[in-house]
Amino acid sequence: MNGNLTPLSTSRLLLQPLELADADAIQQLFPQWQVVRYLNALVPWPYPADGALRYVRDLALPAMARGAEWHWTLRLRSDPGQMIGCISLMDQADDNRGFWLAPPWQGQGYMSEACEAADHYWFEVLQRPLMRVPKAAPNQASRRISERGGMRLIRSEEGEFVSGRFPVDLWEITREEWRQLR
Repeated sequence: MNGNLTPLSTSRLLLQPLELADADAIQQLFPQWQVVRYLNALVPWPYPADGALRYVRDLALPAMARGAEWHWTLRLRSDPGQMIGCISLMDQADDNRGFWLAPPWQGQGYMSEACEAADHYWFEVLQRPLMRVPKAAPNQASRRISERGGMRLIRSEEGEFVSGRFPVDLWEITREEWRQLR
């Protein structure tokens, strides 16, 4: 059901194409305040007991089948049975990448690694000329990932998040800029 999406890898991570069977692990890891607070207010909170199943089955997998989105689960090379988060690419105006990581694995550089792999896929496999990524301004960890990836802040506007209304910062990088940094 994941179309032609290929697995990706980094020195410490395996990025596996999202499958329906991943819904149970997502349901166990995702509905935590530390994970969802800076996500778009479209994420239901409190998170329903079947939230991951409905998201994967009704939204993510159909978007993957249409070739409009690309979703991977993040797993440690040292423990491939343990999902630790997800990363997604989306063919949407001003919203091309999103991710979440369960709290026990935050702050260890895993998401920066996952972003490098996903960005490579975006620019070199999908041949996209530009990546734009919105994020809640108070989310400093996510901001640092964008800064380390060579992105620049292009504008801020108000946005609705699970934890309330905040400025949403829009970050971007062109394929040429991305290539120069590699």
